[in-house]
Amino acid sequence: MSSTCKWTCEYCTYENWPSTLKCTMCRGAKPLLGEDIYRLQDEEDSLCHTGGVSLASGPLRERSCPTSNGKWSCEACTYLNWERAGRCVQCYTPKSSKAAVIQNEVPVAGRPESPPREQCEAASVRICASSPSPSDRAASLLNGYKWSCSICTYENWPKAQRCVMCNNAAPNNTSNPCRTSPRLSPRNSPRASPSVNENGRSSPQDDLANALRSLSVSRIVEGSNESVIQTQLNNCEYERRLRQLRRQASWGWLAACMGVVDGDPNPVEAYLAAGGDPARQLTASEVSLLNRPSAFDVGYTLVHLAIRFHRDDLLAQLLSQIEGGGSGMKRVPSYVAPDLAADIRRHVATTLRQRKGSFPCYYVTEITTFTLPDTDELPTPVQDQLLQELLDNEAQATLEAEPGVINWSLELTVHLGSRLYALWNRSAGDCLLDSLMQATWGVFDRDNLLRRALADSLHQCGHVFYPRWKDYETGQARLLHFSLEEAQWQDDWASLLSLASQPGSSLEQLHIFALAHILRRPIIVYGVKYVKSFRGEDIGYARFEGVYLPLLWEPSFCTRSPLALGYTRGHFCALVSMEPDTGSVGQAIASDCGDISFLPLMDRERKLLPVHFLTQNEMGDEEALMRQWLDVSCTESGLLVAHQTLRKRPILVGQMVEEWLNHYRRLAQMTSAPFVRPVPVQDYSSEGDSDEE
Repeated sequence: MSSTCKWTCEYCTYENWPSTLKCTMCRGAKPLLGEDIYRLQDEEDSLCHTGGVSLASGPLRERSCPTSNGKWSCEACTYLNWERAGRCVQCYTPKSSKAAVIQNEVPVAGRPESPPREQCEAASVRICASSPSPSDRAASLLNGYKWSCSICTYENWPKAQRCVMCNNAAPNNTSNPCRTSPRLSPRNSPRASPSVNENGRSSPQDDLANALRSLSVSRIVEGSNESVIQTQLNNCEYERRLRQLRRQASWGWLAACMGVVDGDPNPVEAYLAAGGDPARQLTASEVSLLNRPSAFDVGYTLVHLAIRFHRDDLLAQLLSQIEGGGSGMKRVPSYVAPDLAADIRRHVATTLRQRKGSFPCYYVTEITTFTLPDTDELPTPVQDQLLQELLDNEAQATLEAEPGVINWSLELTVHLGSRLYALWNRSAGDCLLDSLMQATWGVFDRDNLLRRALADSLHQCGHVFYPRWKDYETGQARLLHFSLEEAQWQDDWASLLSLASQPGSSLEQLHIFALAHILRRPIIVYGVKYVKSFRGEDIGYARFEGVYLPLLWEPSFCTRSPLALGYTRGHFCALVSMEPDTGSVGQAIASDCGDISFLPLMDRERKLLPVHFLTQNEMGDEEALMRQWLDVSCTESGLLVAHQTLRKRPILVGQMVEEWLNHYRRLAQMTSAPFVRPVPVQDYSSEGDSDEE
């Protein structure tokens, strides 16, 4: 080991040999502040004896002067090691006899320091006071007495409250300019060992993840018989590995992960359009590079992130990209065009008004009905896939099963072209509100517009709704041979009001009756008559099927075009028609304001559907009430049907439907291209697996 004094790099604080012109670690230039470039004095003559030293940027560390913290300096890398260490922590160089001699000369805590130590400190102070400072940074370096980090030994400026490199807190005595800070503090924190592959080597991604996980990987257990010494990555190695990780990273994949967390579909669509795998998992190095432990974890896919952050729109899009993924994958128009769907919901919010007077109920000012577009232009496989990804196939099959609830009349479905389709929606307590928004505007009620209007209307119009509800429920109870007291009626009414104001809560018949007033149009519910268990046994009577008329409004204030809903297994779905063919027989009686779809007002046994919430005086006049509130006609076979007027779609709804159809038009172009595999047609369900599955 040479006796010449090393110079300290002003960037990484590494001590370099005098002959080097650049720092060995970070390649920083050697500063020449006040240095005699024609000769380099010996270490002993320059500091401890003569006081004329060769300066570098930063405080000089005299190697021959003993330290005051009981450490010995390595001959190879100048690292200050603890007394118990037999080898250097950094380079594993054995402890030399000279280092042992220096260690023996270290003063014990509590004893007065020797004169050579005082002379060295005095010489160091004189050097700092008399050295020139061409720049403010260099002058602060010479006169500012930096403090050394106890973790990574980096020398920080006096004003820094934390270490710039490892973010370790500054010691309490940083205000003392003449302090001597130790380079390493004993702490116990074991480092996780890197994973090893089948070849017996750790992968580069795991090494990079370990480098990013912690800057300080060297820990010494103080007070024990053995020292736990582990390798500490220096700053240069850390930066090199960080740059390597960034070069190897797939930024399209990482941007898609961030897009799912932030709710931005653009990077997700770009990643999928570029052929990205939606089932790709995050690695440890990618999680470290994203630097958001609260959001990302090793092994997460885009689907996991969409579920974790409740991105339902992106979830349906991602699931539809997974071939053979099973049930639950849907592609409804509001999922394909989320921005237009949000605009539609905002527009619906502007159409809500509150009626003044004795019946302050909320109502909508714009009446519209959603219909499915004509898909005859698409190939048959693409049409099948469109219907599979749009419809609630389980509800459709249940409602059409024997005895059929919908589409049981060939006269309506074939001759008049009025077939009903059950749209898929979210399986939650908001399914009734979602189905009504789908039947009118083709979107889900994500903003709870109808729920707020429902709750406010029931609370403010309770004096009108409550007598009719109580009268109707009393008649139903009389048929079952029981009666309730007034306190019980009040409790039931309070429970209904509470359900109306709680998002996610399931709704009852009264809520459908109130929603008919908010939408200003009749609502027809086609549903099963009995609720079945998971074994298929009848366990209760379903009372939802029937006609709900806005009886508390004036007939002239409401539209005569009804809405159709389906009810199966405690779940509501919207029943909509497809755009009718202009050459069909049913359009011979079409009105001037639009096309017509025919909704049956009778069941398969030719019995009238029940009309709910009628008073005792109105009982027995169900058909007359239907003709008063609906446009009713009879078919050739004597089936009583209601006319549902299908008007032109609003501009926003039309744009959303066109954007949704463009996806299937692109699929049709792909299927017509040569050497292209056929589009897979999968079976989807709105709920979980069926009992048979």
